[in-house]
This record gives sequence, structure tokens and C-alpha cells, in this order.
Amino acid sequence: MPPRPTLKLAQTDREIAAYYQLRQEIFCQEQQLFEDDRDATDATAYPIVAVSHQTNTDQTNTERIVGIVRIYERKPRLWYGGRLGVHPDFRQGGRVGRGLIQKAVTTANQWGCDRFLATVQAQNVRFFRRLHWCSLAEIDICQRPHHLMEADLACYPPNGEPRPLRSGQFVA
Repeated sequence: MPPRPTLKLAQTDREIAAYYQLRQEIFCQEQQLFEDDRDATDATAYPIVAVSHQTNTDQTNTERIVGIVRIYERKPRLWYGGRLGVHPDFRQGGRVGRGLIQKAVTTANQWGCDRFLATVQAQNVRFFRRLHWCSLAEIDICQRPHHLMEADLACYPPNGEPRPLRSGQFVA
């Protein structure tokens, strides 16, 4: 089994470019939800990435962004997660998605979150329920069924992640 990816805030130009590239591949090309998935929320969102580390035959290391999610504070103490996606080669077992969800919610909880919500595609609701989320409502987004879901913050303790001075520094 490959080593567990590193989960972190995307901060370098390379990480941010790869974050947006994987979003484009998943939400625009694969799922065809959008022509361009960037929106106004990106100006205040914090992008989080899962980074796979591989050692090549020549003993050099390669890093690859294999999962993405963003978090943002919609109003004081109310946080949302969105644009959760995992590269198709890393979807088996849900390990990367589970890690991204954990990192997203524990980071927001560290930064003063009282409620953490997300709109989740219907086919992923069961996965989120197993991770201590509950469905609040069924909704349609882009003519596709979703659920508005809420994380049980007691299951996602603050993680110690320092909050950057401002989220806009991440927008490429």
C-alpha cells in the first residue's frame, strides 16, 4: 500500500496551480458540472490538498496533488467545505477523501468554527454519514441531487493548524 498522502493548506504557486487543475479535471471534465468551477468563494476560501509522495527508481522524490477541498467562513463561526475531490487513481478505499474531510473540519474547528456544513453529492451521503455527518436537507445543485450536511464537531477536534493572515493570499 502506498504511503498515506500528506494533508496541508496549499500555499505555494505549484500547489495552488495543481489544486485548481485537479478541480478542473474532476468537476468540469469528468463530472461536467461546470465549464469553469472557479467562483467568488475562491477569493476567501482556504485550499487544502492531499500530496502523494513517491520515490522514483533514481531515488528522487516526486510530489503529486491527488486530492483537494476548500474551506471558507460564510459568516462568523459558520464554515463550509466544498469542491472535495480525489484523483481517480486514489479513490479506492476512501482514504484520501476521509483524510481531506478530517483536515478540513479540524482546521475550521481550530479557527473558531461552531458549525461546519457542506453540500454533498447524493452518491456520497452514505460515506459522509459514516464519518459523523448528518443530512439536513435534500437539494439540487446544477440539476444534480445533493444533501446539505453538517459535521458532528465533537468528532473533529481542533488540530492546531495556524490560520494564515488572510485567505486571499492563496488565490492564484
